[in-house]
Amino acid sequence: MRPLIYFFQRKKPQYYKPVVLITGCSSGIGMAVAKLLHGRTEYRIIATAREKSLEKVRNEFLEDERFLIRALDVTDEKSREQLIRDINRTWGGVDILINNAGISYRAVVEHMTEQDEELQMATNYFGPMGLIRLCLPHMRETGRGKIINISSVSGMLAMPTMSAYSASKFALEGASESLWYEMRPFGVRICLVQPGFIHSPSHKNVYHTAQSDPTRNWSGPYCDFYKNMTPFVERMMNMSLTTPEKVAKQILKAMKAENPPLWLPATLDATVFYYIRRLLPRRMLLPFLYWCLPGARNWAKEHSHRRK
Repeated sequence: MRPLIYFFQRKKPQYYKPVVLITGCSSGIGMAVAKLLHGRTEYRIIATAREKSLEKVRNEFLEDERFLIRALDVTDEKSREQLIRDINRTWGGVDILINNAGISYRAVVEHMTEQDEELQMATNYFGPMGLIRLCLPHMRETGRGKIINISSVSGMLAMPTMSAYSASKFALEGASESLWYEMRPFGVRICLVQPGFIHSPSHKNVYHTAQSDPTRNWSGPYCDFYKNMTPFVERMMNMSLTTPEKVAKQILKAMKAENPPLWLPATLDATVFYYIRRLLPRRMLLPFLYWCLPGARNWAKEHSHRRK
């Protein structure tokens, strides 16, 4: 039994201040996380964005001894290596990595090019994995750390016109699941935050290929896909009650948790899809989801040569 005096002793001050690296801080979830952590003195923060977007971050925050702003192109290996070298030299290493930077192509498979696919994967998968490899040695050696990868409901279930985006998130989820096993003996925790539709203007920032560009007026066999899916996604995002700030709070909970879950659905629709995928038999899952898509029964009727 501990002596009574133990309970009256003043707690020792906590000197450990985790170093948190956040990617993609110029808008959306990344900006919300940076704002949420900016006033929390128990963390040391590195907020990053691409060089061309860095001014937006600098307009929101002032740098000080515990909040740094740095340029980072997650698709560039040299940029990633230089950043981690600077962090190691300044603060000793990254304790919590939040892989948030990402892009989304809006195009059917036939309209994607190899160059488009490479940019999608480089931003959403190769870049985050490159940062993870650079941060892991420090985390292993200290016996603690967290890697929080911002995934998506599209990492659970794919949607038409978003094949490349879904592929990048599926890849990130698969690698994170494997990493969960690999890092468990070393005390490093892995968490996939899975937002669904978020009330933000991010749907306006999607990438288009030469053939999926809306300025082409979407004629041809896939016009129904674009004409229905684009306003559907926009409508769902406008209706969502979840803001980037709410997702940021979920991320903070994962940061503070001793053992956060590997999968963390961050919106109501993500939670619904999480259980639909697990409870609905596979042979029923895709037909059910297809039936739920706007106007899907009439897609490509004028262009289809399917045998009756």
